[in-house]
Amino acid sequence: MSKIYLSHNNIVSAYGFSTKSAIENIGKEISSVKQFNDKSIMSEPFFSSMMDKKVLLNEFNKLNPKKDYTVLEQMMILSLSSIITNSNLKISEKTGLIISTTKGNIDALELNSNFNKNRAYLTELGNSIKDFFGFISEPIVLSNACVSGVLATSVAKRFIKQKVFDDVFIVSGDLVTKFILSGFNSFQALSSGPCKPYCKDRTGINIGEVAASILVTKQKANLTKEAVEILSDGTANDANHISGPSRTGEGLVRSVQSALKEANLSENDIDYISAHGTATIFNDEMEAIAFNRLNMQTIPLNSLKGYFGHTLGASGLLETIIGMHSLQQNTLFKSLGFHEMGVSQPINIIKQTTKKKLNIFLKTSSGFGGCNTAAIFRKAEH
Repeated sequence: MSKIYLSHNNIVSAYGFSTKSAIENIGKEISSVKQFNDKSIMSEPFFSSMMDKKVLLNEFNKLNPKKDYTVLEQMMILSLSSIITNSNLKISEKTGLIISTTKGNIDALELNSNFNKNRAYLTELGNSIKDFFGFISEPIVLSNACVSGVLATSVAKRFIKQKVFDDVFIVSGDLVTKFILSGFNSFQALSSGPCKPYCKDRTGINIGEVAASILVTKQKANLTKEAVEILSDGTANDANHISGPSRTGEGLVRSVQSALKEANLSENDIDYISAHGTATIFNDEMEAIAFNRLNMQTIPLNSLKGYFGHTLGASGLLETIIGMHSLQQNTLFKSLGFHEMGVSQPINIIKQTTKKKLNIFLKTSSGFGGCNTAAIFRKAEH
């Protein structure tokens, strides 16, 4: 069976319009999370990572759009544009497009929106991206809460193995909106300051916004230096609660076990874990329990939420891309915000950005509805 790679990638975020700008700031342990006081989104001041919409529009207009696009569509198109160009691939009927998001253009439902409410349908988002670039195949919109981004890489892998597509472009994104902030605030899950995953004094999450994109391909030619091979994946649902994770980590355990089995690896082969780490009381505790059940408590682990906040349906792909660069740079990035262990089981939190020889990493995500996804990636041989 031919190998399948994750290669060309781009992150559009508060750090800038490239993966490079994000990686440079993470390497310097600089967060993009700041305090905002925007009463059109939330009545109280809140901590978040958000893009400057005027700067975004100026950058987007360089692509000479022929009609109006929503903020999320602008972010996604900007992210995807550069990797389509850099990959030198000609879009054909064997080129797939997967869009992963939790809420899509949910802001189209707001009273002050400039767009028709129909724009909130995920099919409308998919068709906007498809038509801008001239994709031939129908877009596949994947919306499975916060595992959507990493699940998209699993789905792309399977489409290529089944010979439905030769190459798949994935673009993931979500916005910070009044709807989303009010929802998490109703759970009393928003942090009063920058989030602190796994830390004793954590108080909740920050919501962030990004668009991240990647090329999944079976072609070894023209791979980027940070390209990885996707070895395996696993998805399981703990069927516990609409928003609360299993207290035993059952779904996460089963998804990781499934991925290890497919890759024919043991926990000892994993060099690094890019975990979900939302900084909520229940999620972080669940992950600590699950990783101990998996005998992974000594493997270096981080959460990247301290840099971007929780970017919902984009988080899994965003953090996979950062993991790719971690492998390429042989660098473990600090789990920003962590100071003192705040979970009941021991886990090996990365406290400082350090150099270490890396070859294989595990990416995990967990989301509302009990969904859990794990994927294992290895450095590509060039």
